[in-house]
Amino acid sequence: MLIAGGGPVGLVTALALARQGIPVTVFEAEPVLAIDQRAGSFHPPTLDMLEPLGITAEMEKRGLRIQRWQIRDRKQGLIVEWDLGVLADLTRHTYRLHLEQHRLTPIVLDLLKAHAHAEVRFSHEVAGVEAGEDRVTVTCNTPTGEARFSGAWLVGCDGGKSAVRKWMGTEFEGFTWPERFIVISTPYDIGQHGYTGNAYIADPEEWIAIFQMPHEGAPGLWRFAMPVVPEHSDAFALSPAEVQRRLKGFLPAERGDYEVPYCGIYKVHQRVAKEWRRGRVVLAGDAAHINNPLGAFGLNGGLHDAINLAGKLGAVWHGREGEEHLDLYVRQRRTANIEFVQSNSIRNKEMLEEKDPAKKQARFDALRATAADPQLARQAMLVSSMMASVRRAAEIT
Repeated sequence: MLIAGGGPVGLVTALALARQGIPVTVFEAEPVLAIDQRAGSFHPPTLDMLEPLGITAEMEKRGLRIQRWQIRDRKQGLIVEWDLGVLADLTRHTYRLHLEQHRLTPIVLDLLKAHAHAEVRFSHEVAGVEAGEDRVTVTCNTPTGEARFSGAWLVGCDGGKSAVRKWMGTEFEGFTWPERFIVISTPYDIGQHGYTGNAYIADPEEWIAIFQMPHEGAPGLWRFAMPVVPEHSDAFALSPAEVQRRLKGFLPAERGDYEVPYCGIYKVHQRVAKEWRRGRVVLAGDAAHINNPLGAFGLNGGLHDAINLAGKLGAVWHGREGEEHLDLYVRQRRTANIEFVQSNSIRNKEMLEEKDPAKKQARFDALRATAADPQLARQAMLVSSMMASVRRAAEIT
C-alpha cells in the first residue's frame, strides 16, 4: 500500500493497515513531521476509533479533557453550556480531548515504527501517478532526484492541495469564504473568567472560537480563532497592535499587553471532491474534503475516513471482499461529510456571525430551549460530537 501524505490521516491510515499485516509506505513532502497550530480538538467517536490502535491512551497522557463547552454572545454573555456527560451510555470518552495536531503525529509515528513492514519516507513529495489494473506507481521528488515506487493501492492523504486528487482530475466542489481566519494563542488563563476550555462567542463583526491547548504544560495556551475581513492585509491582521486590539477587545488585559507566542492566518474553504476513488487510487482527509473549523469537524472527519478506509482496504487485501467494497467507503464517508460536516460547520459559522438581531435572538432562544430539554440536549450532543455522523455513515450499504 502506498500513502501520499504523512499528516494525521495518512499516518493513522498506515498504522491501521500495518496492524492488519499489510506492507505500507508513506510519502511525506516535508523533511520532518509538520507543526500545525490549527487542528487539535478530538471528539468522542474519534477517541473510540483510535483506542484499539493504542493512540488514544497516549493522547490522554498529554491532552486536556474538555467535558463542558459553551456558546456565548459578546453582549449577552453565556447562552448555553453543554455537557458531553449525557453520552456516558454510548462512550467512555465523554469529552473532547484537546491536543495539538503536531503532538498527535509523533505518537502515531512511534507506533508505526514498531511494524517492520511499514515505513515513512520524508522529503518525498508525490509528483506523479500512474495507475494500471493491478498496480499503482508514484513518482516522488526527493533530495537526490526523482524516485519511483509501486504498490497495489494508493491512498491520497496529501491535503487540500492534493497532487493525487489533481491527478484524478476530479472537481473540488464548493467555495472559499471571503474572510480569512486568524489564530492567536496566549498563555493567559481565561478560565478564571468563567470560560470553558472550548467556547464559541457570537458577534456580527468579530466572533471568536476558543480552544484551550496543553502546549508544554500548565498553564497551556488559549487559542482564539477570529475572522479577518477581505479589506485587511495579512501583514495588518498579524501586526502586534492589531493582535493586541483583538485580544483586549475580547477581554481587557490586567497588566499591559497579552503574551502571544503563536499567531497565524489562513484561507477557509468548504469543498468536497466529486470523486473519491478512481480504480486503485482513493482519497481521504483534506484531499477529499475541507471545511471551516467551527465545530472541530475537519480533522476528526479525516480520521473517521482513515479508520473506515483501512478496514475496507484490509478486507480487500486479504480477499474477504472485492474491490467494489471500496465504493462503500466512498458512499459512507462522502455522504457523512456532506450531510454533517459541511452543513453543520456552515451552520455554526452563520450562527456566530448573524447580523439580524431578531434572527440571532431566535437562534439563542432555540438553543436555550434545546439545552433545557434532556432529550433535545442529548440529540444536540450526538450531532456536535459527530456520533450522529458516524451512525449515518454506518447506515449506508
